[in-house]
Amino acid sequence: MEEPLIPVVAMSHTAHIRSHRKPRRSASKIAMRAGVAGGVLSTLAVAGASASASAAESETTQTLELPTLTADLSAQVAQSAEATQLAAANFELQAERDAAAAKAAQQAEKNLAEAKKKEAEAKKKAEEDARRVAAERASRSSGRATLAAPAAPSASTASTSASTATGSAATVVAFVKAQVGDAYVSGGTGPSSWDCSGLVQAAFKQVGVDLPRVSQSQSTAGTQVSLNNLQPGDILYWGGAGSAYHVAVYVGGGMFVGAQNPSSGVVEKPLSYDPPSGAVRVL
Repeated sequence: MEEPLIPVVAMSHTAHIRSHRKPRRSASKIAMRAGVAGGVLSTLAVAGASASASAAESETTQTLELPTLTADLSAQVAQSAEATQLAAANFELQAERDAAAAKAAQQAEKNLAEAKKKEAEAKKKAEEDARRVAAERASRSSGRATLAAPAAPSASTASTSASTATGSAATVVAFVKAQVGDAYVSGGTGPSSWDCSGLVQAAFKQVGVDLPRVSQSQSTAGTQVSLNNLQPGDILYWGGAGSAYHVAVYVGGGMFVGAQNPSSGVVEKPLSYDPPSGAVRVL
C-alpha cells in the first residue's frame, strides 16, 4: 500500500526570524522631532545673524578706528624723526666740543713749551749776565793790580787844573755837571736819562766832537794820558783800553761825573770812590 503523500508547505527562509523592519514612528513623535529640529535651525539662524552682525559691527568699528591709528602712527613717526634730529644735533655739538677741547689742549701744550723755552732763555741770559759782571769785576781788579795805582791829584793841583778849564773843556764839564741827578737807563742818550757812554758822547757833541757810541771805542778815541796828569774834559775809562766797560768825564779837583748805574744814576764822585783804569784826551 502506498504511503499517503504529505503535502509540504513551502516556508520562507526567514520565517523564523523576527521582522527587522523598524516600527513605524507615531505622528506625535514625528511632530515633536520636527519642532526640535526647527528650534535648532532657528537658533542656528539667529546665531548666524548675530555673527554676521558682529562681523559687520567689528568691520565698521575697525574702519572707524583706522584714522585714529593712522594719526597715532604719524605722531610716532614725527616724534621719532624729531628724536633722530635731536640726537644728530647732540652728536654734532659733542663733536664740536671734543674738537675744541683737543685744540685747547694742544694750545696749552704749546703755551707750556713756549713758557719753558722762555724760562730757559731767561735763565741762560741771567747766567751770562752774572758771568759778564764777574768778568768785569775780575778785569777791574786785574787792571788795578797791574797798573800802579796813581795817587789822587793833590788839592793844589786839582784847584789849578780846575781853574785852567777853559774853552771846549769847560763846556764839556759844565754839560756833564748839569746832568747830575738824572736817571741811569741802559742805552739812554738823554735828555733826562743816560748810560755812561751816552752821557760822554752827548757832552762832547756840545763842542762839535763826534765820539763813538760805546765805551770800548771811546776808551781809544783820543791820546792815552797818565792818571797823574789829568785835565778837565779828559775821558776816564774802567777796564782795558779798547775793552772798557765804563767811562766818565774828569771835571777837575780830583772829581769825575758819570752815569754809574740804575741805583745811583748820574753822580759826581771823587777818583778815590772808584779809581779808573786809564784816561784819554780828546780836546
